[in-house]
Amino acid sequence: MKNRGGGWLDSRLKQRVEQYLASSSSQYVDLADMALDLQKQYRVEYGRRNKTAFRIQVEKVYDAVKEDADLNDLESKHLAKRARSSCNETGDGSSSDESSESDQQVLGNTPNSSVTALYHKGPPAASRTNPVPDEGTLVSPGGWFIDKGRGPATKPVFIDLSKDESVDTKTNRGASHLEPETTQKKSKKRAKSSAEYRSADKKAKSKSPELQFPSLRFEDVGGNEEILTEVCKLLVHMRHPEVYQHLGMVPPRGFLLHGPPGCGKTLLAQAVAGELQIPMLKVSAPELVSGVSGESEQKLRELFDIAVTSSPCIVFIDEIDAITPKREVASKDMERRIVAQLLTCMDDLNSLTVTAQVLVIGATNRPDSLDPALRRAGRFDREICLGIPDEAARLGILKTLCRKLTLPEGFDYQLLARLTPGYVGADLMALCREAAMAAVNRVLLETRPAPPAPPQNSAAEASGSTEPEAGGEEQQVEPGELGRLLDLLRATETLTEQQLAGLSILMSDFRDALVRVQPSAKREGFATVPDVTWENVGALQNIREELTMAILAPVRSPEQFRALGLSAPSGVLLAGPPGCGKTLLAKAVANESGLNFISVKGPELLNMYVGESERAVRQVFQRGSNSAPCVIFFDEIDALCPRRSGHESGASVRVVNQLLTEMDGLETRRQVFIMAATNRPDIIDPAILRPGRLDKTLYVGLPCAADRHAILLTVTKGGTRPQLEQDVHLEEIAFDERCNSFSGADLTALVREASVNALKAFMKSQHHDHTHPAGCTAAIKVSRQNFEDAFKTVRPSVSKKDQLMYEQLRESLSR
Repeated sequence: MKNRGGGWLDSRLKQRVEQYLASSSSQYVDLADMALDLQKQYRVEYGRRNKTAFRIQVEKVYDAVKEDADLNDLESKHLAKRARSSCNETGDGSSSDESSESDQQVLGNTPNSSVTALYHKGPPAASRTNPVPDEGTLVSPGGWFIDKGRGPATKPVFIDLSKDESVDTKTNRGASHLEPETTQKKSKKRAKSSAEYRSADKKAKSKSPELQFPSLRFEDVGGNEEILTEVCKLLVHMRHPEVYQHLGMVPPRGFLLHGPPGCGKTLLAQAVAGELQIPMLKVSAPELVSGVSGESEQKLRELFDIAVTSSPCIVFIDEIDAITPKREVASKDMERRIVAQLLTCMDDLNSLTVTAQVLVIGATNRPDSLDPALRRAGRFDREICLGIPDEAARLGILKTLCRKLTLPEGFDYQLLARLTPGYVGADLMALCREAAMAAVNRVLLETRPAPPAPPQNSAAEASGSTEPEAGGEEQQVEPGELGRLLDLLRATETLTEQQLAGLSILMSDFRDALVRVQPSAKREGFATVPDVTWENVGALQNIREELTMAILAPVRSPEQFRALGLSAPSGVLLAGPPGCGKTLLAKAVANESGLNFISVKGPELLNMYVGESERAVRQVFQRGSNSAPCVIFFDEIDALCPRRSGHESGASVRVVNQLLTEMDGLETRRQVFIMAATNRPDIIDPAILRPGRLDKTLYVGLPCAADRHAILLTVTKGGTRPQLEQDVHLEEIAFDERCNSFSGADLTALVREASVNALKAFMKSQHHDHTHPAGCTAAIKVSRQNFEDAFKTVRPSVSKKDQLMYEQLRESLSR
C-alpha cells in the first residue's frame, strides 16, 4: 500500500493498528505504548525489529489511518447535509443557496473537493427557471447530463464531451482551482480501499451460523448399535422435555465424541439431527476464533443465543480441541477466555428452564488435550468413544456402504470384514471406491479391443511422402493399457447397456484394492497387522496350543469365556534363548486371529526427560484400546522392567510403576492382549510376572532334531526355494551332531550360507563354461558340499554356559 507522501505502508500493520484503535477504550493514544503492545502481540513478525524504527513506522501508519478517518468523517457529514437539504422542501430559493454555499465550504477542505465542486457548480440562480443554460455552464451539442438529485428546484448540469474539450476543461480547471489528476486518483483509490475494508469487516461480523437440516439417519451409520443405543438414551429430553420436568431434574446437556480420525464422529452427529428431524448448528471450532479481542467470546454467545431461540436445536462443535486447550498450558489469554466463555454458555443452559431443548455435541480426536472443567458432569455429561471397529462392526459398515453398489449375488461380506482389520469407516469407504475403480479397469479396459499398431516407416518411404499428413498427430496411438485408456477417454458416446451389463464389483476387485488402500492405523506407524502366518513357523506345536487358548480363543469364542467368568485377558511372556522364534510366534498369533499388532521395542519408550517415558507407556496402551482387539508385544521387556532394588529412583523405576498400573490398574483393558519376549527373565521385576499381568510364562527353547527338520522344511519351502540337489537330505542335516545347539535363526543362517556358496560356484562355472545363459536361474542348485562348507562358517549362537542357564530356567518353569 502506497502512502500519500510517496512511501510504502504495510497494509497488514495498518489493519492491526486499526484493530488496536478499535479495541482501545481511552481517547488518548500513546504511540510508544501502541508500538510495544503490537510487538508483544505479534512477536513472531515484529519481535526482533528495532524499537525506535518500529515506532516510527507505527507513527506513519497511524497518521495514514487518522487521515482516512478524517476524510470519511467529512464525507459522511456532507452526505448528511445533502440528505437534510433534500428533505427540507420549503420552496425558498435562498435556503437552497445557503445550503449549497455551506456544502461548498465543507468540500473546500477535502482532498477531492475540486472533483465534487465540478459537479456541484450549477447554473446561476437567475437561470434556474430557464431551461436553456447560460454562458457560465459547460454547453456543447455532444454533452451529457448529470442529475444532482437536489430536488425539483435544481436543474441537471450539462457537461461537454465534444472534441474541443481540452480548451473548455482547461479554462474550467483554472476557474475551479482543481488539484492534479494524480491526486484525484490517489484520493479515490484510498477512499475505495477504506470503504471495501469497512464493508468486508461488516460482512464478517454479520455472518452467523445457519441452521442445517441433515438428511442422514441412523441406518446410514453402520456397525455402531451399542453406541447408537447409548446416544438415544441421551436424546429423550429433545422430544419429551416433560419427563425431566416432571422429575424435577436437569436433562443432560451434551456429550463428547472422540476417537481416531475417520471413525464417523461427524457422521454420527448429523445422523442424530437427521433422525430426530431437529435443526443443527454445525460450527467448526477455528471459525469461532477471531483476531479482535472479545469477538471470539461474542461469537460463542451469539451461537448459543441462536440455539436457544431455535430450540429444539443441536449445537455441533467439530474439532473442539482447537478452542478448548488446558488453561494451565494455554499460550495466550484469548484461549483461556474462550474456554471460560464456553463453560459459562453451557452452564447458562442449565440455569434456564427445563424446556430449553438444546443439546451440545463436541467432536475431537484428542480428548486428553481438552480442559478438565469442560469434561465434568453438567457440561459434557458423557464421553462416547468411537474406536477402530472390530470385525462385527466392520461387517455392519460394509453392508451399509455397499447398499447402492452393484455386487454379485451371495457376496461374502464376512470374508471382506475379516480381511480388513484396523480399517475405520473412512478407510472402508476408500476401499469400496478403489474396488469400483478396479472393476472399471477390469471390465471396460480389458474388454475393449487393443488400438491398431502405428503404420510402419517402410510404407511411408514407399509412398515417397516425407511430410506428415494433416491430423497425423491424432492418429498416433499409444500401445498397451495406456492406449485403451485414452481410447475410452476420447470416446464421447454413451456406453451401451450391453457394455454395462457385466460391470459389477467382485471379491477379486476388493482384494486388489486391499493392496492399494492403507488403513489409518498403519499410516500412524503404530498399529499394524503382521504378514507372518503359521506356515512361516516351524515346529513349536505345544507353544502354539498355549497361545491359541490364551489369545485366539477369547477373540473367537467370547461368549464361552464370559460364561466361565474369564473376562480379563491374560498376558503371555515368551522366554528362551535368542533366535528361537519368540517374535515370530507373536506375529503369527496376531495374524492368525486378525488382531491389530503393536510392536514395542523395549528401549524405545525410554526418554531422558522426566515424565516422557511414562507418557509414552500411557500412549501405547491408549492406542491399544483405540485399536482393540489388539496385541501389544513388548520385545526385550527386560530393558523396560528391570528388577527394582528399592534404593534407586530413576526413570526405569517410574516406567515399571506406570507399566504395572496400565497392565492391571483402575481402568480395565478390554480385548487388549499383552505379549512380551525376553532372553533374560531373571532380571525382570517380579511384580510384572504375577497373575493378572504376565501370568503365563512359556519357555521357547532350542529345537530338538525333529523340530530342526520341521524348521528346515519351513525355511526352504519344502526344498523348493532354494532348489536342492538329489544328494541333499534335510533330515540328515537336522539329525547331524553339528546342529545340536542350533536355534531357528542358526538354521536359517545355515541355509543362507549354503545358498551363497552355490551361487559362488555357479558364477565361477560361467567364466569357463558358456553353455548356460546369463539369465538362467534354474541351473542354480544347492548341493551337499555347499552345506558342508556352510557348517565350517556357521556356529551356534548359544554357548554351552548359556545352555546350562536356560536348562535351569526351563526346569524352574516346569515345576
